[in-house]
Amino acid sequence: MMQELGLERFSNDDVLRLDLTPPSQTSSTSLSIDEEESTEAKIRRLISEHPVIIFSRSSCCMCHVMKRLLATIGVVPTVIELDDHEVSSLHTALEEEYSGGGSVVAPPPAVFIGRECIGGLESLVALHLSGHLVPKLVQVGALWV
Repeated sequence: MMQELGLERFSNDDVLRLDLTPPSQTSSTSLSIDEEESTEAKIRRLISEHPVIIFSRSSCCMCHVMKRLLATIGVVPTVIELDDHEVSSLHTALEEEYSGGGSVVAPPPAVFIGRECIGGLESLVALHLSGHLVPKLVQVGALWV
């Protein structure tokens, strides 16, 4: 079933891999959720559908630390591992939405909480140490206290 959706489970840390490559660049065996949807549109949709989502590169140690920090608090984020060609799509998809206000979209790993780009590991840890992470997670419905 997971293979039919273009998802692949890795043995470490229960990571699901979602293929974001547009259908014209994939083989006929890989099915996407919406074949007409561009990679950028998929990224925007995923951000809007998940209260906490991390975009990462494969085997990213900083992503592992982000997941552990969130798990310690009681949150299980959605993790999307991007290939090299998909990393540029992340920046393209979010450039207009996040660069206009002076905010810069972080390169992977990048965490989004409630559709807001928090940034990378350093920004997530800073938010936690300042005491603002847990209230933000409660606000978006990712954590119940």
